[in-house]
Amino acid sequence: MNSLLTLGFLGVLSLTLTTNFSTASEAPYKLPKLPYTVDALEPVISREALALHHDKIQKAYCDSLNRSVENDPKMEGIALSALFAKASKLDADLRANAGGFYNHSFFWTMLAPVGTGGEPSPALSARITTDFGSLEGMKTRFDEVSQDSKEPGWVWLVWTGSKLRIANTRNEDNPLMDDMEIQGTPLLANDLWEHAYFQDYQDKRTKYLNAWWTIVNWKEVNSRFAALK
Repeated sequence: MNSLLTLGFLGVLSLTLTTNFSTASEAPYKLPKLPYTVDALEPVISREALALHHDKIQKAYCDSLNRSVENDPKMEGIALSALFAKASKLDADLRANAGGFYNHSFFWTMLAPVGTGGEPSPALSARITTDFGSLEGMKTRFDEVSQDSKEPGWVWLVWTGSKLRIANTRNEDNPLMDDMEIQGTPLLANDLWEHAYFQDYQDKRTKYLNAWWTIVNWKEVNSRFAALK
């Protein structure tokens, strides 16, 4: 990716972090509060599963990330955007914890109680139609990539600077990292790790994926897309 696009992506990342979870974006990092009550996503995600995901899984990433700060004074005040810009050179544990922490912070803002998430804006709908043929075409491709993923990871709707694309990243990686095949600004993401759905759906990933669309927070996706301009 050329340097101009990289700066653009990092600028949007900085805006995103400042807008949605500013307390989480610089070291030492703080676990962001959920933007809804722990039972608000039922029946799609149970309160027990959401509590485990946020209070245990993401907290573990946050705590490990902050131990890196404690062990290296130069990390104090470092923004996640700076870490992702040099992800290919990071220690594997630091990379994983930074990615896992950011990905989950992003993920919570992608969700809303059933019936409250709205719909894609006219501008986003037009772009989706240009790049995927229709909203249903985008959803189908998103689900196909999700189903094809055989490893823990994430699936993303990404703005690459010229078009929307669907990306699958392994483990805790995300499209903001400097060595991803598809790089860009995340607009939407779903967690494909088993801890995101196994408690409620066991091994029925397709059932989870279908239900997940009913709690997508399109209002937030619209806001992120509008910020690109």
